[in-house]
Amino acid sequence: MLRYLPAVPKFTVTALIILAIVNLLVGVILRYFVGAITDWLDVDPVPFTWVEEVGELSLAWLTLIGAAIGIHSRSHFTLTVFVHRLPETAQLWIHRFNHALIAGVGLLAAWYGLKLCLLNRTLTTPGLEINLAWLYASSVVGGVLIAAYGFAMMISPLPHDASQH
Repeated sequence: MLRYLPAVPKFTVTALIILAIVNLLVGVILRYFVGAITDWLDVDPVPFTWVEEVGELSLAWLTLIGAAIGIHSRSHFTLTVFVHRLPETAQLWIHRFNHALIAGVGLLAAWYGLKLCLLNRTLTTPGLEINLAWLYASSVVGGVLIAAYGFAMMISPLPHDASQH
């Protein structure tokens, strides 16, 4: 069971991307096709305010979990102008310091996200009436993942391409 745990964030992001695409498609259909049909038939319009809420929630979760996955897979942009010319020991310490900063930012996002969850736990979205804490929980989960992956990268060895320049 534990060997599948690292795949959970990637699976979650994949599901969120599919949800966002389907949600966008449903929103377009409801806005332009169903709206035109209900106008033509002179019947009450179909409400679709929930589409924006689903999109906002999925985008928040997708962004924060995706950022953490980017840290783990080392796919974020890095600018190596000077560091690659330093000795490998200095490169390692700069690598560790950078990832300690990343982990710190993740913990900060998680901390303030938790505070926002607690502050907004009594509020709901207007369309679906989803507790707003679910929106801010994305920063808690994403921040914890960013911190965990940042710490993991901090103790990992330098990537081979960083020390060979």
